[in-house]
Amino acid sequence: MQQRIRKPLFVPVFASSLLLSSMLIVGCSDTDSMNTAAAQEQTLTVGVVTLQPRTIDLTTTLPGRASAFRVAEVRPQVNGILQSRLFEEGSMVAAGQQLYQIDAAMYEAELASAEAEIARAQAAVKSTKSRFQRSQGLLSDKAISQQDFDEAEATYLQAEAQLKVAQANLTRAKLNLEYTRVEAPIAGRIGRSQLTEGALLSIGQAQPLTTITQLDPIYVDISQSTSDYLKLQAATANGRIVTDADNRAAVSVHVGEAADYKTTGELLFNEVTVDPQTSAITLRARLENPNHTILPGMYVRAEVSTGALQNALLVPQSGVTRDPRGRAIAMIVNTQGAVEQRYLTVQNTYGSDWIVTDGLQAGDQVIVEGLQKIQPGMAVQTEEVK
Repeated sequence: MQQRIRKPLFVPVFASSLLLSSMLIVGCSDTDSMNTAAAQEQTLTVGVVTLQPRTIDLTTTLPGRASAFRVAEVRPQVNGILQSRLFEEGSMVAAGQQLYQIDAAMYEAELASAEAEIARAQAAVKSTKSRFQRSQGLLSDKAISQQDFDEAEATYLQAEAQLKVAQANLTRAKLNLEYTRVEAPIAGRIGRSQLTEGALLSIGQAQPLTTITQLDPIYVDISQSTSDYLKLQAATANGRIVTDADNRAAVSVHVGEAADYKTTGELLFNEVTVDPQTSAITLRARLENPNHTILPGMYVRAEVSTGALQNALLVPQSGVTRDPRGRAIAMIVNTQGAVEQRYLTVQNTYGSDWIVTDGLQAGDQVIVEGLQKIQPGMAVQTEEVK
């Protein structure tokens, strides 16, 4: 019986091994490619702002109250009966404009009497002067005694004195007659009349006839805390804040809740004492008020220019957060391309930015976009945000 000889199987097994090795190599290559792509996807791109020092104009917003530039209470300067009122209540009046007329009949009579007294005094001076001059010649000729000469001289001098008294009385009578015309001492808006025709007026009465208020320009009294005032003085002393030569700060005032009215002016001075109840210093500003929109006693918000801040670092508010303790935090990209957390000291706002005084320096890249996807130590790519 013939036996069948089987062929060895090592050739197919070898082929299968080669095929399996090729599949493993291809599989490893695909895995490496996928890992590289995943790593590239995990490197986030964040928006950053590179800090550069700037010089900015600082302003501070403070509360204030408006007060009139001038206020005059109109009072009578002579006694008499009020005859007429010559103005419209609530209107604008000019300085020197007649407001009231007081009965002038008595003062006209006093003026006529004073003029007559002047004429009599002048006649007396003329008569006594002639006698005095004749006495001088008679005394030199020894025709009269020294006593007669002295009496003539005394009479002449008394007549001259009486003339001066009469002249003073005449001036007073003219003034009293002029005072029956009650005139406006200043220009401005006049209020309501406190008295009507027929009222008896007297010098020094407590009740004024009316009040005139000058509204253009107008004062605004601003309150500033002593701590802010001292910080401002210290920053000015060390040169960080620069003011003008006259130290006259510009002031802008907003009126109303909507702040739809704005006017400008300048800061005049500040008080030398501190209010013990509020620990505040009062600043006074003078502003233009051509439309008389701001009225005395009105509450306003004043923006006071405090000078130019040198080498200021501004960080967008979107790049600053707070921790549970209320500390300001910013995320930056360091030189190794990793996220780093910084604690900041912020002064106040400037537009939509924070003014940072500590924690950052020029050239730092502050992350302002993509903060929700990062954490400290993570490698990121940066893209500058304008």
